[in-house]
Amino acid sequence: MPQHIGIVACTAEGASLCYRTICTEGAQYLGSYAHPEISLHTHSLGDYMQCIYRGDWPGVGELMLSSANKLAKTGADFLICPDNTIHQALPYIAQRSPLPWLHIAEVVAAQAVERSFHRIGITGTRWLVESEIYPEKLTARGLEYLRPTAAERDEINRIIMDELVYGIFKPEGIATFQQVIARMKGDGCDAVVLGCTEIPLIMNDENSPLPTLDSTRLLARAALRRAIESAG
Repeated sequence: MPQHIGIVACTAEGASLCYRTICTEGAQYLGSYAHPEISLHTHSLGDYMQCIYRGDWPGVGELMLSSANKLAKTGADFLICPDNTIHQALPYIAQRSPLPWLHIAEVVAAQAVERSFHRIGITGTRWLVESEIYPEKLTARGLEYLRPTAAERDEINRIIMDELVYGIFKPEGIATFQQVIARMKGDGCDAVVLGCTEIPLIMNDENSPLPTLDSTRLLARAALRRAIESAG
């Protein structure tokens, strides 16, 4: 039997896409309609945002750990978190976690190397792009990176937090991402990380000026492979 995947969720849209990807793509490995057992737990996004707004990353970590403990009791074998931003809190609780985690940025960095990219643009919330979550994992694999400008960070953050997390998708939001990614391409990037799990709901290889590294689906696929391979 494949291992049981535990999802530590934060936002509904990103977690839903991750969950759906595991379920729909499981069939290619396990047969029609099949996928590994999955359990998901999330605290209120409002609880997370109260901590994030005041810069309380240990507090974010405690919410993640609470979910981890509940998922361990359901029988999960390992954990994923389809939210890039709150990975900033993972170091605070990793040693106390009841289960191992797949790190979203490590999964993305591995894919960037596999696809022979060299300089990666980073998009996401302002907390994500100002953190070392992606720079640390990318540079560890010999990759360069580029962050959005301050003005770009503010507008991307507004689109994510005021629109995407609520399932609101506007042409103007797509256009903003296209402009930012085009600028990154002009500055030497050969790929872009969709480093918020909602961004793939509006951006993809078809409408992006650069090849995309879809953090949501890449994490889901890595979890799917781990669940199946570990069972063997």
